[in-house]
Amino acid sequence: MSVRRCRWGVVVDEREPQALVERVLVDAVVVGVGLEVPGGEDDLVASALLGTYVTVDGGPFELRVTRKSYNDPVVASQMIRSGGRTLAKALPKGLVKDFSGLPGFLKVSISNESGAKVADTTQSFCPNNRAGRIRPDAPATSKYPDGCSDNPFALGGVWGVEKGWAAATSQGFRGDNAIDLPAGVYTAKVSVAKKYRDLFGMPDKTQTIKVTVRRQDSGGGQGLAGVKRGQKNASTSPKPAAERPVGRAAVPADVPKPDLRALPAYGIAITNGDEGGEGAAPVKDYLAFSATVWNGGPSPLVMDGFRKPGAEKMDAYQYFYDAKGKQVGYTPTGTMEWDPRDGHQHWHFSDFASYRLLGADKKEIVRSGKEAFCLANTDSIDYTVKNANWHPYNTDLATACGEETAVSVREVLDVGNGDTYSQYRPGQSFDVTDLPNGTYYIQVIANPDNRLKEQSTANNVTYRKVVLGGTPGARSVTVPKYGLIDAP
Repeated sequence: MSVRRCRWGVVVDEREPQALVERVLVDAVVVGVGLEVPGGEDDLVASALLGTYVTVDGGPFELRVTRKSYNDPVVASQMIRSGGRTLAKALPKGLVKDFSGLPGFLKVSISNESGAKVADTTQSFCPNNRAGRIRPDAPATSKYPDGCSDNPFALGGVWGVEKGWAAATSQGFRGDNAIDLPAGVYTAKVSVAKKYRDLFGMPDKTQTIKVTVRRQDSGGGQGLAGVKRGQKNASTSPKPAAERPVGRAAVPADVPKPDLRALPAYGIAITNGDEGGEGAAPVKDYLAFSATVWNGGPSPLVMDGFRKPGAEKMDAYQYFYDAKGKQVGYTPTGTMEWDPRDGHQHWHFSDFASYRLLGADKKEIVRSGKEAFCLANTDSIDYTVKNANWHPYNTDLATACGEETAVSVREVLDVGNGDTYSQYRPGQSFDVTDLPNGTYYIQVIANPDNRLKEQSTANNVTYRKVVLGGTPGARSVTVPKYGLIDAP
């Protein structure tokens, strides 16, 4: 392979087209950098003009990130397309730790007007983050997903930047990354870490930009305008039916079906009555957690609910499609009901999942009352499986599950995506006030009553070990690792 030099870096000649991360482009645009203003003025935040991007040329830049199991490390490969072939170039072992992005990708140092360094940090890079075109002949839309997964039990990710596009290198300094700076003018120096420059053929160049930190009303930093501009956001999910199905219900034996899979619980913590959920009481101890059920495919889970005049519940139906997306069958599958509680206020499908607390002998002790769900594609779990939808439409509860007065609703769990209910949602925690200290298991069951038709039910149950300690009113919980996953 021969190479030639250009102004910004190394590019590969036309005989072997290859994706190349070309350069870091710094532009003076507002990215909503969250900086704390000293002096306790909670209604003020600091915002800075700082934008860092990676631009791509020579072909799309694409990474596939996977792990075989939770006992195996995360591995990543760069997908290189050449002469009609796609080659996978393995990245160094241990480079990628999870599915949130390339760790330690960007080096950022900030100095004040006198030249004293006031911040020195590194930031990870998600290639799917806030991407956009940088020239008119670039593809009009991006085929790559929007964002990287922060679910600790994700299994596969696709990260990419289209040819002629740029992706923002970071989300800015928010949350735990906030930097305490007074208003003023600073100098930011930004560069890509050497290991990534060497790996992707990027130039050794430090970008310097003046950063103005100023006080403004809270919420004024809105981030880069049009952060999803150009993204291919249209979902491939089937459109809702105009009316309830008619004709003989049938489940064709030879058509693809969804495969619902339960993931181990995480986000496990002891909470008090303020966050315990429906019926919670103060001075009690609750074991709260997050739980995900995802669809391994190869077909989406598609359900419609239809309400008869005057009825409080909707009749639910599951639909089936052939390989071309044509509906070829349906079956009644229970009901949907309106949940008026705070944190919900949408239509729930009954019996989608079940949560139970088991003793050390794995016999049931407490069962959560949470067994009805609004289905939404909240988490990307494995975008490398067959038919994974990289652009699901209903990614939050507001878009997925309708209003109280709705006469019909469609709920979809797309292939490769999961539905996560976080620990603060009502009805999801266990009252452990009177339980003795010791070992327990949080059991997550997908499709507990087998109302939904799926490819397999062999992967519908998971267990997460927890150890309760402390005393009533001051309980503690220890969560051992799950394979290599250290996510309590």
